[in-house]
Amino acid sequence: VALEVIGAGFGRTGTASLYAALNILGYKTHHMIEVPPADCLLRSDRKPAAAGGLGECQAAGRPLDWQPVLGTYNAAVDWPAVSFLEELLAICPKAKVILTLRDFDKWYDSAKSTIFAIRDVMRTIQPPPYLAPLFRNLAEMGTMTDELIWWGTFGGRFNDKQYVYEAHLAEVRRIVPPSQLLEFRVQDGWAPLCAFLGKPIPEAPFPHMNERDDF
Repeated sequence: VALEVIGAGFGRTGTASLYAALNILGYKTHHMIEVPPADCLLRSDRKPAAAGGLGECQAAGRPLDWQPVLGTYNAAVDWPAVSFLEELLAICPKAKVILTLRDFDKWYDSAKSTIFAIRDVMRTIQPPPYLAPLFRNLAEMGTMTDELIWWGTFGGRFNDKQYVYEAHLAEVRRIVPPSQLLEFRVQDGWAPLCAFLGKPIPEAPFPHMNERDDF
């Protein structure tokens, strides 16, 4: 694993837009949307299980095996990477870190009505045994998001608005050297991002993806 860029912002802070922007700049970027595409019920690969295995290794105190998840990427944003920022920096100490920021109330309302709501729906799915194999990837995806996000990141306290956000920002600022950290709002567009990464500004407009209505 040789990451040049690591995103430190939670989902719904503009990570999908950053993902698209980094790809335009020539990076091969991992994002949660790389794990469960729309046709996940028909897939036979094991990406959800591979990502979920990170949580199992962490809980058991075993070394984290990033190769099945990030081995072909040189940038990673959103979950699962954001859950392991310190571990990723240990193996990629020169990586540049981008902390996507968003107004807290807007972020919380967006996360609660999208990714948190989907999590609640996924937990209600109980297929009959003869259909269980078709839902394997979906079930593994639910397990992964529970272990890495709702428990691993938020400690089961997502509904505690005072707990879930500011502490993360403080931790990122603590562990990342200032020279390697960009605090970035997607509304700022290409200029600060390209200056930080040493890339020319593309002719294409800065992407704005995964708005709440689209989600």
